[in-house]
Amino acid sequence: MEISPKLKNRLEWAYCFIIAIVLALLFRYYIGTPTVVRQPSMYNTLEDGERLILSRWTRTVKGTYNRGDIVTFEAPSKPVLTAFEADMDNPVAVYDYEPEGIFAKFFYYVLETSKTSYIKRVIAVGGDHIKIEDGKVYLNGEELEEPYLRDGITTESSLFTDITVPEGYVFVMGDNRPHSTDSRSFGCIPVEKIESKVWIRFWPLNKFGKVE
Repeated sequence: MEISPKLKNRLEWAYCFIIAIVLALLFRYYIGTPTVVRQPSMYNTLEDGERLILSRWTRTVKGTYNRGDIVTFEAPSKPVLTAFEADMDNPVAVYDYEPEGIFAKFFYYVLETSKTSYIKRVIAVGGDHIKIEDGKVYLNGEELEEPYLRDGITTESSLFTDITVPEGYVFVMGDNRPHSTDSRSFGCIPVEKIESKVWIRFWPLNKFGKVE
């Protein structure tokens, strides 16, 4: 059956469109993606409405995350654990949700339309001992210098505030400590749940540049 030139032209455009969509999804998942700040927990390092470029490269190459990195990650199933629920010998966040079916997994892990993500700063990595006392953070026995905090901000204790971070996990907190639900409440985050590192702020233009 011979295809008419008009139909052939339409098919070629359809193929190009599909290929472009696939390439865009691959780039978004493996390389980087834009996002908009919608949480107050990183104020004033990051403010509501600012637009960022997130780098997925560390996840793609299974690299390491360092203290001070600002990362996004899948929100734990339980953002606040009680003393009864927490295992202080294994102070890690609870993840008990797994989408069922190929389409549900595609929307959750690739399009991320049904997933809640948090943005926080890595404070400690596997093997580090962290202690929060009298409004200050101590890392491996020494007071942690935190120049990114606003003047007057203190770090209040919660459930997980005197622990050793397990290997393969990170301890995260928001810079806006009084308004941040973080590892103090839900425990350490497994590295495989980290989605990206914050790389560049491109809006507003007067703040354009790398975010640290």
